Amino acid sequence: MSPNLPSRLPDVGTTIFTVMSRLAAEHGAINLSQGFPDFAPPTLLTERVAHHMAAGANQYAPMAGTPALREAIAAKVERLYGARYDVEHEVTVTAGATQAIFTAIAACVHPGDEVIVFAPVYDSYGPSVVLAGGRVIEAHLRHPDYRPDWAEVRGLIGPKTRMIVINTPHNPTATVWSAQDMAELAALVRGSDIVVVADEVYEHMVFDGGRHESVIRHAELRERSFVISSFGKTYHCTGWKIAYCVAPRALMAEFRKAHQFVVFTVHHPSQLAIADFMNARPDFADDLSAFYQHKRDFFRAQLAGSRFRPLPSAGTYFQLVRYDAINDMADTEFCRWLTTEQGVAAIPVSVFSTDRRDDRVVRFCFAKNDETLAAAGERLRRI
Repeated sequence: MSPNLPSRLPDVGTTIFTVMSRLAAEHGAINLSQGFPDFAPPTLLTERVAHHMAAGANQYAPMAGTPALREAIAAKVERLYGARYDVEHEVTVTAGATQAIFTAIAACVHPGDEVIVFAPVYDSYGPSVVLAGGRVIEAHLRHPDYRPDWAEVRGLIGPKTRMIVINTPHNPTATVWSAQDMAELAALVRGSDIVVVADEVYEHMVFDGGRHESVIRHAELRERSFVISSFGKTYHCTGWKIAYCVAPRALMAEFRKAHQFVVFTVHHPSQLAIADFMNARPDFADDLSAFYQHKRDFFRAQLAGSRFRPLPSAGTYFQLVRYDAINDMADTEFCRWLTTEQGVAAIPVSVFSTDRRDDRVVRFCFAKNDETLAAAGERLRRI
């Protein structure tokens, strides 16, 4: 007889990304739902993994990450944002950004604490807060521009607010926060003990001449923030699940207390390979914005002549579209129909908010070969 085990996450099922990718595979649909490329990482990067495996780097790496990779991370951050993090005490390599976010929350949030997130919100944030015993408080990014309402955020902050989780460039809305947004955030948390978690995994994907306003650029915010980025997003290797977190020494000390028991350490030869690649090609990420802007523009051109209406995409590798000119299905129903009957998989945006607000908007991923995007466009124009 199975034990009666009350669920810690009674309202959580299988993530929408798994559901839609499985549905796409079952029906032979072009998968523009889950956010992963269908092209390969740089050849030098994969070659260096093989090199380090053959050279014997097959045992545990140091808990915080290999020194070579932490050095490369610190150098990259300083080059881009002008701030130097201490390699020994302020940089940690993680098993993907999701683990880094979970660990930061687990390290800081106590039962009864409140954590403010911005909805539509990436689906890992809320469950991480709940597992820590905290309460999720949603600020709203409203359709169609999805900008933060700082007056609303101010009203949500109270004596139980422990943390604010931000994400820019933003998944799923493809919006990018401005320097003014960062100044507004800094003003709201000034003089408090509120911690910021900044999910910046799309930091290298900002379009039309815009600039990524990292929390690291803002000295006042930097002193209270965990900042997280992803090698999987940057180097087209999402399946490697390697990311990093930087934070001031006191915050990172707490982070590492949790990190060592959540995952302990990360795949050793891949860490060394990424360090080699960063040292050989420190400018690789500098070209990503142009690379993905081409993808965005190519995909939007494929939608020309269709009944889908693209919203602005200022960053990430996602494109939101309105479909209300096609039918009035709920977005979850529409995505299932689009996958099973029309052969293209997308993600419904309503699943990113607890109120399931449905503006008849879905998300496509354009991190695909042009041939894949062209084939998807042909199908979408027929609808």
